[in-house]
Amino acid sequence: MLELKKGDDILAVVGDIKSLATAKALIEKRLDATNRGKLAQIKNEDALIKIANAISICNPEGIFINTGSSEDVQWIRDYSLEKGEERKLAKAGHTIHYDLPEDQARLVNQTYYIINEGEKMSSLAKSILRSEALDYVKKFMSGIMVDKIMMIGFYSRGPVGAEAAQPAIEISSSAYVLHSAELLYRNCFAKFDDEATRTGLFYTNLHAEGLNRPEDVPNARIFMDRSWMTTFSTFCTYAGNTLLLKKGNHRFTVDYVTYYKVEEQLSEHMFITGLTGPGGRKTFFAGAAPSGCGKTTTAMVGTDFIGDDLAQMWIAKDGTLRAINPEKGIFGIVEDVNLEGDPFLMDCLRGEGTEVIWSNVLVDDDDVPHWVGHGEVAPERGSNFLGEWYEGKVDHQGNVVPMSHKNSRCTLLASAIANHATQVSEDPQGAPVKIITYSGRDANTMPPVWVARTPDEGVVIGASIVSKATATEVGATGVSRQPWANAPFIPGALADYMAAQFKFFNSSKFSEAGRPVMAGLNYFLTHENRNSTGKGLLGEKKDVKAWLSWLELFAHGDVGGIHTPIGILPKYGDLQPLFQAIKKEYPQSLYDMQFALYVDKIIDRIDMQRAAYSKEADIPQQLFEIYSRQKTELTILREKFGPVVAIDSLS
Repeated sequence: MLELKKGDDILAVVGDIKSLATAKALIEKRLDATNRGKLAQIKNEDALIKIANAISICNPEGIFINTGSSEDVQWIRDYSLEKGEERKLAKAGHTIHYDLPEDQARLVNQTYYIINEGEKMSSLAKSILRSEALDYVKKFMSGIMVDKIMMIGFYSRGPVGAEAAQPAIEISSSAYVLHSAELLYRNCFAKFDDEATRTGLFYTNLHAEGLNRPEDVPNARIFMDRSWMTTFSTFCTYAGNTLLLKKGNHRFTVDYVTYYKVEEQLSEHMFITGLTGPGGRKTFFAGAAPSGCGKTTTAMVGTDFIGDDLAQMWIAKDGTLRAINPEKGIFGIVEDVNLEGDPFLMDCLRGEGTEVIWSNVLVDDDDVPHWVGHGEVAPERGSNFLGEWYEGKVDHQGNVVPMSHKNSRCTLLASAIANHATQVSEDPQGAPVKIITYSGRDANTMPPVWVARTPDEGVVIGASIVSKATATEVGATGVSRQPWANAPFIPGALADYMAAQFKFFNSSKFSEAGRPVMAGLNYFLTHENRNSTGKGLLGEKKDVKAWLSWLELFAHGDVGGIHTPIGILPKYGDLQPLFQAIKKEYPQSLYDMQFALYVDKIIDRIDMQRAAYSKEADIPQQLFEIYSRQKTELTILREKFGPVVAIDSLS
């Protein structure tokens, strides 16, 4: 169980500001008249005390309050250029930011939840006792901003007033972090007090990059105090480690809704997108996928794109599932983004009029950014995350250096993208989600798409995601289980999170039409694992549109499917016209390879998941019951048809 405000508030202990009067006295002393006037508009006492403590700990040279006005945002842009955190590129509104070579992704082995003695945590989470985290903050954060400007912004994670939105404070000495926050989140300075009162909470995020030297990165820490909803981040600049409104506050929200909003809300690592179906109807999807598994590509395929990373969901009074994107922008991986697969995004990246912060890509002599997989003529030299670059350059270990890091990013407003559903995205009522998808990186087991027969089976699809580690995580390797693609962001016990999932999707609060279809997706089947003489993937990016289109038809009852032990599979005759719509041939032979059931591989996957979950305490029995039922049904199929069950045997 998560117990809020338990244990010492590290921010208050180290800052030693306990009362509003003391906080106001410090603010009066340390802020100039202009910034005092801005902060005077914030009346929330807890917020003022937390800000005062951050000032007391970090001892900055100056303090800048960002109200979100055009003047304030421009000041942040200019200051980032002045500090050298960003540099202008050839295209107006485009800048480049480079992280240290050692700080190019989430520092998973240096990221910890701050916990109290005896608290149950996810077995996949790293934790540190409160006393040890307190010692770190005292040692490394005291005076860390002595020669820097502290910037403070007030944001909403979601449209202001939405049921599942939360307010947050971002405090940083990095102008790049605040610049990114302005693109990614809704500045709610004018509404902060109202939102903090409405929700009964707000998140506090304190980041200091220090001297930004390679030798400091081993001391970098990302701490998340789940009891006090406060994050601390030091000695790093990569946005996934520093802009803690994103994954840091996502973790807090996962924690909060798991324990305090059971059967009311979920907080997921999911895209949100809409697809236009027959007659112009709009059908909205939310889908989970670990990084590098097609989440952004899937989101962008939609005709009504809302978000590519996070979703906050709730059951509305009308019995429908509603979702908001806590972000208003995109912090997207650019590797393999190209005109063929991502035309809308490429229009923003190569066209005029879009503000973009690039990170860790190659910049040529004409100040034009380039990245691996962009489908364009690449320069032979330039500068990238390791400094000067030329084709064939190797690092100190003899490895060829690509022109851009695998985790290179672009940060921009989502509303700049032509297929963005801005009106729905900014609506506090949320998007009405009818389909939930879960996908991983699976070369040899599951078909491209399948639908759960029951809500319990849908939860189990999410619990059973597997993937390869990607460049978004420093220090992670190999194939791993990725429950709900959210496991790195689940602070509490997995059993508690799973129980909340079962209760939510089985809730009687859903209307008959409002209960979502739950499905699995897999874009990574290979010829080599399907007894084929071909090589590589059995599909390509454009196929995503066909799979989503079939799910859209299925959710509205326009098509049926083939019932199997793992779920409902599409019929060839229903898929063929959908591939014709994307101007692609779809032979029966390809369908047969993609949807044959390789029974032994599926059973091995079930056994692997069962063994892993058996090590977790208090896992809901529904999970094991579903695994047992599927294994029994698959065994019967194998006895009847052999280890490879052709799809026409089931239709």
